Amino acid sequence: MNKALTMSIASTLLAGSLAQAADRLPVIPPEQYTPEQKQAADEFLAARKVPVFGPFEPLMHSPQVMTQARAMGDYLRYHSAIGNTLSELVILITAREWTQDYEWYVHYPIAIKAGIKPEIAAAIADGRRPEGMSEDETIVYDFSIELHRNKRVSDQTFARAEKRFGKKGVVDLTGVNSYYTLLAMQMNAAQYQAPKDAKRLVRFPE
Repeated sequence: MNKALTMSIASTLLAGSLAQAADRLPVIPPEQYTPEQKQAADEFLAARKVPVFGPFEPLMHSPQVMTQARAMGDYLRYHSAIGNTLSELVILITAREWTQDYEWYVHYPIAIKAGIKPEIAAAIADGRRPEGMSEDETIVYDFSIELHRNKRVSDQTFARAEKRFGKKGVVDLTGVNSYYTLLAMQMNAAQYQAPKDAKRLVRFPE
């Protein structure tokens, strides 16, 4: 990942930290951290170079879960076998499938900067199958959509993904979908709010 992209990601995440969780799992002020929460926050800062933000704020109510989730994300977000650009495509798909505004708010600009075409992202936001996807994007899109909507992947779709990315890549592709589903579920359960100027994904069905 180049320096400019890294800086862009960091600034986006810091801006996103302005979002506030609802009363269900409110943001814990750092001065009120338990020793376990402080350790988790310190490890987060050391690994991510930014303070606890976004989905990790409600997760701080269970610091062990937060730390394990952060560690999994350290690999899946930045080092997966499918690469950062395709990972960002998966994240947009996951945010759309779970109607997770904060996840979309943070990752849309990152995805565009990483090389996802705006018209592809727009189609995903609308719930449409994008036109003009590359072969790799098509494989990742089909795999992810089947996994989210059918709760399984067909033999044909799995075989295409395995042929292109290998068994490690298929595991990582499934992992990125699963990881961002975990974060989306946590934020949806907590009613974690995106900033007021964030795009609101259409709630289906209308």
